[in-house]
Amino acid sequence: MKIADFYNYKKGSQKISMVTAYDYTTAKIADDSNIDCVLVGDSLSMVIYGKRSTLWASTMVMAMHTSAVAAAVKGKLVIADMPFLSFRKGPTQAMNCVEKLVKAGAQAIKLEGIDGHKDVIERIVKSDIPVMGHLGLTPQSIRRFGGYKIQGKDKNSAQKILKQTKSLEHCGCFAIVLECIPQDLAKKITHSVKIPTIGIGAGPHTDGQVLVFHDLLGMYPQSPSFAKKYLDGYGLIKNALDDFDRDIKRGNYP
Repeated sequence: MKIADFYNYKKGSQKISMVTAYDYTTAKIADDSNIDCVLVGDSLSMVIYGKRSTLWASTMVMAMHTSAVAAAVKGKLVIADMPFLSFRKGPTQAMNCVEKLVKAGAQAIKLEGIDGHKDVIERIVKSDIPVMGHLGLTPQSIRRFGGYKIQGKDKNSAQKILKQTKSLEHCGCFAIVLECIPQDLAKKITHSVKIPTIGIGAGPHTDGQVLVFHDLLGMYPQSPSFAKKYLDGYGLIKNALDDFDRDIKRGNYP
């Protein structure tokens, strides 16, 4: 999938599928699937390293995981998250981060919000690096939000998100992730912009959907309420390990 395909999918009302990947193995599976694009998300802080938020991820960590994913992905678009504060220190330092992610194999980058760093987004876009926006529940702002809560529930906050969406489109973003906002707001935004919207916990009316690989495959006993489990990965892998353990102790392996 190329950047132009995002626009073509929206024009043709064809939904876009995106999944996270953090390492070579999961990225290889995603690349061999029908999934459209792969996101190296800063959610790896929580999924891979067990941190309580995404704030732990650094440019070095994101570049390392992007390199592993890009080594496996040959037929999909690879998008990498810009980590916490990497785009809040001015255009020069932001571009240093972008350079590291692109050289690691990212074909596009994603960053959260717009307030306070609109000039950075414009600088990246003008440098011919495709940018995906991210609005609604932006995990890097979790301390300000006071938790993982639905955003845009009242009129003022909804209007703010809608305004931010149009600003991101004007800046040149090729798509926008809408996370944990009311589905009516997501529908309104999707119909008001020419670029595609990718939802996560934002209802069915966006132009596409993204899920964390491990949530999709049911790798945890509990997953976010909006995430559909397509496999009981936790149970299947645990049972396989128990079978291996039993065979060893009974003398059936090797």
